[in-house]
Amino acid sequence: MIDIDLLINALTTLLVTLDPPGLAPIFLSLTVGLNRQQRFQVATRGSLIAFFILAAFALFGDGILGLLGISIGAFRIAGGLLLFWIAFEMIFERRQERKEKTGEAAVTRDHIHNIAVFPLALPLIAGPGAISATILLGSSFPSVLERLQLLAVIAVSMALLFLALVIAERVDRFLGVTGRAILTRLLGVILAALAVQFVVDGVRAAFGI
Repeated sequence: MIDIDLLINALTTLLVTLDPPGLAPIFLSLTVGLNRQQRFQVATRGSLIAFFILAAFALFGDGILGLLGISIGAFRIAGGLLLFWIAFEMIFERRQERKEKTGEAAVTRDHIHNIAVFPLALPLIAGPGAISATILLGSSFPSVLERLQLLAVIAVSMALLFLALVIAERVDRFLGVTGRAILTRLLGVILAALAVQFVVDGVRAAFGI
């Protein structure tokens, strides 16, 4: 039996946690220097990878973390530290300097694949918050049929997020070099604050503060 209210609640929870409007401008900053097709590839790969990550945690979340001996608190701390490093590079343009030193093949292939996995898919999309929400939602969908419904909700959420990233790529044309530089530094500061919050939440959860 399909519980519409439960599905709507799950979809709302995931969308609020994923925050597609907030992630779109961050996606622009992470993909500076890539053309439209390359951005589309990054958005596609990142969304698909994030879907499979969240789907895995929806189905086996408790078992995966328990098997590895990893708590949500520890995952938040690790994700926050990784995200802070990305923010540091955005603020001081280290990512751009490193990209300019790499070959064209690395930029168009390895670089695209790498940023689609990290930091886009993990931890920006399928981050500690989204994984935590997915694991918690999984407890509300105990049967096999209900878990399939949860997977459908995750798929819809990822589709909406993907559309937000595609729209963000078009907005990039209106920013220009100066606009992108300002946006990159501003979002770097925001990302740094978000990363610190991840670490703080992780410490509280890990030590029961």
